[in-house]
Amino acid sequence: MREPTYFILASLLDEPLHGYAIIQRAEELSGGRVRLATGTLYTALDRLAAGGYVELVREQVVHGRPRRSYGLTSSGSGALRAEAVRMADAAPLVTDRGRRQERGTARQASPA
Repeated sequence: MREPTYFILASLLDEPLHGYAIIQRAEELSGGRVRLATGTLYTALDRLAAGGYVELVREQVVHGRPRRSYGLTSSGSGALRAEAVRMADAAPLVTDRGRRQERGTARQASPA
């Protein structure tokens, strides 16, 4: 799963949101790494809706413009959680190796 998709889904964990709120929440959750353009967001939402991961939950007109709110489906929640577990399982491959290398460097630097 690509990082933008992960954060789009994560932004919907607590409640359905409209497009601009998803953009803001994804940026907040990612620490500013994910900055979605409107076109990118709606292309992703269309793809995620077609895959059954999100659904349109509300559509209203605000100031003459349609505002669509999307919610996470149970399939979307499951896919997001599976990706989080996959990333958590994979992280020690890098973080543990870095710690071992740091310890090895510290041992080499100390006098014998």
